Amino acid sequence: MSVRRLRRRLVSGTMTTLVGVLSFVAVLALLLILGHLVAKGASSLDWSFFTKNPVPAGESGGGVANAIVGTAIIVGLAALIGLPIGIGTGLYLAEYGSGRLGWTVRFVADVLNGTPSIVIGIFAWTWLVKPMGHFSALAGGVALAALMVPMLARTTEEMVRLVPHSLREAALALGYARWRTSLRIVARTALAGILTGCLVGIARVAGETAPLLFTALGNLNFSTHVLEPMQTLSLQIYVYATGPFDEWHRMAWAAALVLMGLVLILALAARWALRSRYGAAR
Repeated sequence: MSVRRLRRRLVSGTMTTLVGVLSFVAVLALLLILGHLVAKGASSLDWSFFTKNPVPAGESGGGVANAIVGTAIIVGLAALIGLPIGIGTGLYLAEYGSGRLGWTVRFVADVLNGTPSIVIGIFAWTWLVKPMGHFSALAGGVALAALMVPMLARTTEEMVRLVPHSLREAALALGYARWRTSLRIVARTALAGILTGCLVGIARVAGETAPLLFTALGNLNFSTHVLEPMQTLSLQIYVYATGPFDEWHRMAWAAALVLMGLVLILALAARWALRSRYGAAR
């Protein structure tokens, strides 16, 4: 009996140590990336970097103000289009998706989740850019929304399924219609999880480059017109990183640091929303 107990403790301690080491390696990778970005790009961050547009090739100075504003506009368009569709689809799958139609929607969402983003970009180019005759920020927003919808749908479905059935039964017993129960009771209860999924989805598409090469294209000038080509931080990083000038490479590291900072802020906001909701519930 003592030998068996010793063996269990040894196996338990070994697996606990292994999991701790693997967790440390995962965190270490993030720390190395952040450290490298800070070392390469922090020295290039100043007020002009955030307020000025890019300068002609070969000149020093300038900034990425057009890319920052363009990122906000295109990601905002993607959120405006993708969030209602994704959340609505997730609610439908969780509340009414037990039949063949629900199975089909889940299958399509899973396939789209695994589809390379460049394929979504080609699709948007075929159905939006080519008929319109020009690249645009609107086409870029639609492409990013297409990437966001399946992930939001599956996340929302899982969050809604965590809501106890007793809440649904209580609302129905009080005379609530089923659709009203889903929107007013179930969705509100799962709001923190849904919000977390929304923030993670926005962070996921904020750094996409491939779909925007076929849709928004990029623009060295400052533009806020959604029917014209528009620059984003990811496109600016791609152009600068593949360019032949050292000044461009320096700006690319700085822009990558800014983009990584935005993604981290969204991730922390998602964690805060989840903790504040469920922490208060405890």
